[in-house]
This record gives sequence, structure tokens and C-alpha cells, in this order.
Amino acid sequence: MSELHVRVADEDRDRTAQQLQHAFAEGRLTPAELDERLSLVFSGRTYGDLLAVVSDLPAASAAEETVHLETKNGHVKRSGDWDVPRHLRVTSKYGSVDLDFSEAVLSHPVVDVVFDLTYGSASVVLPPGASANVDDFANQWGSTSSDVPSRPRPGVPHIRVSGESKYGALRVRYPRKRWFTH
Repeated sequence: MSELHVRVADEDRDRTAQQLQHAFAEGRLTPAELDERLSLVFSGRTYGDLLAVVSDLPAASAAEETVHLETKNGHVKRSGDWDVPRHLRVTSKYGSVDLDFSEAVLSHPVVDVVFDLTYGSASVVLPPGASANVDDFANQWGSTSSDVPSRPRPGVPHIRVSGESKYGALRVRYPRKRWFTH
């Protein structure tokens, strides 16, 4: 199933509505066109429905949706409630990387994570049910392991991991179960 047929969430509709309002403010749409398109956005069910409404408008630049995290000797860590960009590039020369998506806001059905690790290792924790493909990640002298499904599935986030590590490890997993919770 292609991404165009995946059902959208309210956040997706809100983001598309903001794009339409921005286009209206720039003079690209008339008030009548804005009303008509907003109606289609809020009744849209799939990404294809939303794309059809904004296909003739300039897209957000790819640079705006790419975040680059970098460290030479430190530790890169993202966890808790954080906004995940469409493209995430992580560079670490001697440090480690921990990306915990389990409580993050994943606004995109597919997220690309590119690692450039020299001597560091990376850990990726996915929300329950999500999938991740690590086939495009190259590891010269370390290990790569994934305990999650690698094929995308409709309605759940999918992470595409690529890049390389010279002397580190990559581990992709779901959150650990907590035995003692209140």
C-alpha cells in the first residue's frame, strides 16, 4: 500500500490547513478558494486527499524539514515529547546516540534517519507497533540489530535508517516493559 492511501490524523489536516492559510496570506489563493480547499482538507481521509488540495502550491522546503544533530565527543539524546522532523541527520564522531521515538510526535508516516557514526553507537527506540528498515545502514566493524518489523504497515510510523558506522553498533527496538509501575 502506498503512502497516499494511508489514513491521516488531525495533525496532518491541521498542518495542511496552515499551508493553505499561508498560501492565502501570500495572495496565491482567493477567499473562496481557501474556503473550498479547507473544506476538502477537513473531510480528507488519506494523504492522497490532502496532497490533491495543495499539489499546485509551493511545498515547504526540504531544508525546513531536515534537522541535523551533531556531536564530536558528547552524547546525542532525544526522548520524551519531541517533534520528529521528516528527515533527521545525526553525526557523531566519538559519542553515542539515543533516539527514543516512543513518546515523540511523529507527524510523518515515514521518517528518514541518516547516521554518520565513526566510533559511536546508536540506539533507536520505536513506539509499539512501528516498523523500521535498517537495510541501508552499513557497519564496518560493529553490529546492527533490529527487533522490529522491517516492512511498512498502514497506519503506523515507519523509520528508514541509513548511513554508516565504522566502529560502533546500531540497535533498533521497542521500549522495554516496566515491571514496577504505579
